[in-house]
Amino acid sequence: MSTMPHTAMLLAAGLGTRMRPLTDTSPKPLLELAGRAILHRLLDVLVEAGTERAVVNVHYLAGQIESALIDRKDIEIVISDEREEILETGGALAKARPQLGNDPVFILNTDALWGPTDTGPLERLAESYDPDIADECLLLADTGRCLGFKGAGDFRCGESGLLNRRGEVSRAPWAYAGVRIADPRNFEGLPVQPFSANRLWDRALAAGRLRGIPLDRFWLHVGDPQALEDAEMWMRCHDA
Repeated sequence: MSTMPHTAMLLAAGLGTRMRPLTDTSPKPLLELAGRAILHRLLDVLVEAGTERAVVNVHYLAGQIESALIDRKDIEIVISDEREEILETGGALAKARPQLGNDPVFILNTDALWGPTDTGPLERLAESYDPDIADECLLLADTGRCLGFKGAGDFRCGESGLLNRRGEVSRAPWAYAGVRIADPRNFEGLPVQPFSANRLWDRALAAGRLRGIPLDRFWLHVGDPQALEDAEMWMRCHDA
């Protein structure tokens, strides 16, 4: 059984293009959802789960994110600066590798949450992860039990949690829910240049080392202004 990670990385460098015009003057992670910035909501649940350190990458309106994190005293904040070049979801991990240590880490997108936003999914992810048999374990959202997701699904999942891509079928039952746990030593030696995490997943899939567990909560994918509005209503109705 894995212990709860002491470190998490939050991917906060994106341009937030699909969230315009709301992101014309604010980075997407700082948009408020039911009265609190999404980034702070994620940090809150990480702190509650026992995470002690958060590496946050920044690019677009980076100064705003840095300023928003100055007053957090409940978790150590480390900034991974991508002002010169945005490195996408894979390159960001290559750049931050020296800051992540050698123990398993949580990696979170900053445009997705679950409701109610408690620590249960993080605890289950940590308990399920075995670095001896998997490079990463992904939290998977049921595409029939979510809000704001319009895709066809990403993965098929076997009984052991072994993942396969959707492939040629029109739909898959599971979407990546924006949270995963990984052994950061697998990022060693990767080029510090823009590339997607899909490159890492393809490598792990080919080796039979990508696993997933289902999210047993309602998934809120906050990718555009309508999804943000819908998530706001959902959270207020459910006091999440």
